Amino acid sequence: MSRLLAAFLTCVAATVLAAGAAFGIVTALEATPEQQNVPLVTFPDPPAQGPSTASGSGAG
Repeated sequence: MSRLLAAFLTCVAATVLAAGAAFGIVTALEATPEQQNVPLVTFPDPPAQGPSTASGSGAG
């Protein structure tokens, strides 16, 4: 009987420890500020182009 009780208490302790760790991780992740979404590489805007006459006669 004492082995069964020890096994049951071990399972209960492991469950409580796992649940506490999960809640702790979630709390720690929510406490950190969200990172800004800043791109590492930016490309300049292409210059504005007028109407092109070569666009109608292409590969065909």
